Amino acid sequence: MTDQSDALIDTAIERMRQDMAREPRAVAASYDAASGRISVDLANGCMFAFPPRLAPGLEQASAEQLAAVQIEQFGFRLTWPTLRVTVSLPDLMAARFGTTAHLARRAGQATSPAKASAARANGSKGGRPRRPTS
Repeated sequence: MTDQSDALIDTAIERMRQDMAREPRAVAASYDAASGRISVDLANGCMFAFPPRLAPGLEQASAEQLAAVQIEQFGFRLTWPTLRVTVSLPDLMAARFGTTAHLARRAGQATSPAKASAARANGSKGGRPRRPTS
């Protein structure tokens, strides 16, 4: 190996040490059917729990499927192999519960009489107005 390769490896190892100390890492994870939440014990002694509906791909999972949670990547990810779902623990804890597309899709699914009425009214006006050009 070259000196440059050794330096890159040393840098990567140091970055991993910093991430391991700074970012939340799971040491245990389970599904608690009584509360309907996935509970995660963290390396720093804290505990984090969240409802499965917040994670993309877990919304319709059964209790048995949710109980099959596994920890990967040094505790930074939770995975459900049979569902083919993997979520980032730091992202979950930072309330980033999925991709922007997933969040937009969930927001677009919201229905109410007011939303339906507004859509009808806007449609009768010819649709969305054009953006002004400068």
